[in-house]
Amino acid sequence: MKKKNLLILAFVAIVGIIAYIVITGNPKAEKAEFARGNSFAVVPMNIKTGTTHHYLTDYYPQWEGADEVTTADERLALTATAENWAEFDVTTEADILVSTIEVVHDDAPLSIVVLGGVRDTAGSYMSSTNVKEGVIAIEATLPVTEAVALWQNERIEAISFEGHAINVTIPEEAKDFERSVIRVFAASESGRFNDVLLPLEYGEVVTDAEQLKRTDHQAQILYSLMIDRFNNGNKANDWKINSPEVLDKVDYQGGDIAGITAKIEEGFFTDLGITTIWISPITQNPYDAWGQNVNPDTKFSGYHGYWPIYSTVVDKRFGTDEELRTMLSTAHEGEMNVILDYVANHLHINSPVLQEHPDWTTDLYLPDGRKNIGQWDGETRLTTWFDEHIPTLDLEREEVCDPMTDSALHWVRNFDFDGYRHDACKHIPLNYWRMLTHKMKSEMPDRNLWMIGETYGDTELIGSYVKTGMIDSQFDFNLYHNSRDVIADPNQSMKLIAATVEESECAYGSHHTMGNITGNHDKPRFISLAGGDMALGWYDDKAEGWHRDVKVGDMDKGHAGLQLLKAIISTVPGVPCVYQGDEYGVPGANDPDNRDMMTFECENDYQVREFEQTKALFNARRESMPLNYGDLRTLYVDDQAWVFLRHYMGDWTIVALNVRTEAKSIIVELPAFAKCGNLETAVATEGADVRCLGDGKLEVTLPAYGYIIANK
Repeated sequence: MKKKNLLILAFVAIVGIIAYIVITGNPKAEKAEFARGNSFAVVPMNIKTGTTHHYLTDYYPQWEGADEVTTADERLALTATAENWAEFDVTTEADILVSTIEVVHDDAPLSIVVLGGVRDTAGSYMSSTNVKEGVIAIEATLPVTEAVALWQNERIEAISFEGHAINVTIPEEAKDFERSVIRVFAASESGRFNDVLLPLEYGEVVTDAEQLKRTDHQAQILYSLMIDRFNNGNKANDWKINSPEVLDKVDYQGGDIAGITAKIEEGFFTDLGITTIWISPITQNPYDAWGQNVNPDTKFSGYHGYWPIYSTVVDKRFGTDEELRTMLSTAHEGEMNVILDYVANHLHINSPVLQEHPDWTTDLYLPDGRKNIGQWDGETRLTTWFDEHIPTLDLEREEVCDPMTDSALHWVRNFDFDGYRHDACKHIPLNYWRMLTHKMKSEMPDRNLWMIGETYGDTELIGSYVKTGMIDSQFDFNLYHNSRDVIADPNQSMKLIAATVEESECAYGSHHTMGNITGNHDKPRFISLAGGDMALGWYDDKAEGWHRDVKVGDMDKGHAGLQLLKAIISTVPGVPCVYQGDEYGVPGANDPDNRDMMTFECENDYQVREFEQTKALFNARRESMPLNYGDLRTLYVDDQAWVFLRHYMGDWTIVALNVRTEAKSIIVELPAFAKCGNLETAVATEGADVRCLGDGKLEVTLPAYGYIIANK
């Protein structure tokens, strides 16, 4: 009888608990749901001594305000400068700072990491070494003076540090999530360490690259293609202007969306190691010719997609809505993302929007009477027109910005895109990016959308856009330009490339997703610069392609140089991005010579080897946790060679590169935690080698223009 009564009581208790959860909600589930909706790692707040001003939406873009913003750190003073903490000031006198600010919204607190002072790249490094019983061990090169850890933007209280060791306990809640992340920030007396990023799978640290998914942004490899010049999959939509005013080279060539689908199905991208396809703009462009080139005299078609007439209509020359949906679903079935190149800066002058709202543009003429065209820098960069037929929109005005951000969002509201490549970011005011991202992440908090932008300038300008509430990342043109110069010019030093990588890491974080390119549709082909058929320097590099057949030049040097560039972008922090044709080593001058129709056929043995080496490099990147998530520390660098190590959870990858015609042998000393042993070469040029000498030393042998990537 007692047993029966106990069973009845237990049943009643269970029913009561279920009823309570139904009525009041499950607190753990609510917390999990809240964390899931804020799963993007919020970009840290970098502050300077004195007072800095901040927008809440730069960190949590889905919130227009907060209940309160607080900190337990006495070194920080917070002052609201707008209602509900929508804007606030942070004041500090600390030289070195690693801390957090707590943001409370609807009684749920999340954190923003606050970083002050310099990143000490001379000697302050830390690396994850192992995990035991849910505790992550991190080892630092110098005694740790302060450290914070976050899981899903929630500060982890279970962190300890003493001497060179940091220990972080993985929260129990992490077991409820297929993917979540832990981030660790720390400093020594001399400056901040690199940050550590650890992806988790149901609460366990990811240690095998096979666990990585297309939604893991640090593990992306991009392929950039121009639709009209990529592959013709449907000849029924072929269309040319066929005007004597338009030379064939700048008329439509027939590439389309169906052609991209065909290449996905053939396995072209998978074989190459690509995880994300970046397609050029698909919006409706004009049916007639515009612009004017002199010598040769020609007008241009809108084959490239950058002259939008209708920003929410697929150009029928590229395909239909249904063909677009088919392409996207085919890519996703093949575990690939697709991001859309979107133009926000301008519309074509014949756009119905501008016909209805001619006042929505900036002024064509400056106060002194000059035309405001091509003023790329300075005080007019936000108002300059690219050309007279593509007026710049006055996006600082809300009545212009609001509908134009809706036009951009049309493509993720109605199609399953995975994000955007944004054109001409530095010519668009910051309020546009804040409004766009606020709408996107408010409406679609669980969509794993990623955005990368195009901005030319220094790290301060580029970094001003890299915020959670603006754009996730930018293309690192500085790394491209400096790598190009060093590889093509024997008078330049490898130290410049190493310093640029270091500068980018300091500016954007150790685990940034900045795009590291082989080139793009606005640059002469890298291989023609490396091989010497195109000269470095300021001259009309477009005219070259009109007036002669641009080749590689020195075939050995050109292909070796392009391979070196791919080895760099495949091994340093950031996202590798190959422009169509660079996988083979297609030569050419600048626009439009760099936009020839793809043939997908190698013309010679050099291109065969180039393609195979590209596959080897990208797949080596995909298969390596250290190359995707490891810290980077330089072991050796001089004018000729650079040797560095990427380390993650006890595993490490050694990378060595030689930019000169002379062979090089180097002996380097490993960090204490990087135990030497059998090394497995992932990819290398012929004659390159690395071997352990004992006593924590490695001998690296590099032939001319050689490189090696080896794993331990």
